[in-house]
Amino acid sequence: MYTIGNNIISSLGFTTDENYTAVKQGISGMKYYESGTFDLSEPFMASLINKERLKDEFAGISQNNNYTDLEKASILSVFSANKEAKIDLSSEKTIIILSTTKGNVDLLDMRLSKSKIYLWHTAELIASFFGNPNTPIVLSNACISGAAAQITAQRELQSGNYDYAVVTGVDFLSKFIISGFQAFKALSPEFCRPFDKDRCGLNLGEAAATMIFCNEQLTMKNRVSLVAGAVRNDATHISAPSQTGEGSFRALRSILENIDIENIAFINAHGTATPYNDAMEMNAILRAGLEKVPVNALKSYFGHTLGAAGVVESIISMYALNDGVILQTLGFEENEQFLLDVCRENRRTDKKYFIKMMSGFGGVNVGLLFATDNISVN
Repeated sequence: MYTIGNNIISSLGFTTDENYTAVKQGISGMKYYESGTFDLSEPFMASLINKERLKDEFAGISQNNNYTDLEKASILSVFSANKEAKIDLSSEKTIIILSTTKGNVDLLDMRLSKSKIYLWHTAELIASFFGNPNTPIVLSNACISGAAAQITAQRELQSGNYDYAVVTGVDFLSKFIISGFQAFKALSPEFCRPFDKDRCGLNLGEAAATMIFCNEQLTMKNRVSLVAGAVRNDATHISAPSQTGEGSFRALRSILENIDIENIAFINAHGTATPYNDAMEMNAILRAGLEKVPVNALKSYFGHTLGAAGVVESIISMYALNDGVILQTLGFEENEQFLLDVCRENRRTDKKYFIKMMSGFGGVNVGLLFATDNISVN
């Protein structure tokens, strides 16, 4: 399954090129927000989308102001991704798949139509904007949603149900979301540090991102294929990961069948910078025999973007692979056990595969394997 169009909207920019350039230069979208933001009593670090720019950019494609910011970002991302793909979004052979964990949950306390808070309603709004006649698919499975949505797209295309699949992941922050993570004591009061020995929690972020897929191999400048994907649930705990990384290990084992590990350029880990998640991923990577493969994480650039994370981080990793680059893990200095090769700075590579890992509440885990034919090493 090949990618033929993509887009990222985040605090770092409204195009994939803007976002990738910032990440390659080591620029983070994270900022410190004082208490009182979102009417919260505690300050926090987060990566928030520029709402004024979102308003202006969306006005360029529609004058309808009845959409929420989350809906505008999703629609704008799909529209922008299709500038490259140029497919018929209104075709019955195109399926739209929405990945989100919270949707418009922040509208719960507002006097608006109750249907606005339902994820199926958000998905239908996006599909109807483009005149798509199919019932859209919603993927809402904790933090793995964006990665699981790509596997769903692959299955729909392989089954012959559709010619094209549009995967769009989106989540915006609110008092409800941030206070929930604060209650878990999972947020870092400082810039997050994935895989570092002094990591103490995650930062949250907002994003909308889209990937458009087809089964036909086309000649495009950023051609990358999703070779394999696997979802495994270890069902260890409602919120804590398996200490042995069992589910993540099984997902990795599944996608690595018949693949020479020597050809893997890097592993883009979930890398939330929480003590338990990063330790679990390290165990899964070691158990899968991948200890010599470079590892990076992107949460210190975008924050944890929830339902958009699997899409955002896959796209950035695709661009890096095509660019012949292994991106640095911003904020990482030293791992306590020195068992993983976590990237402190950008490196060059001429290998053709990368792995994307995701994990989430409820013991859910995903492994994705991507490949490119367009290595460009300077």
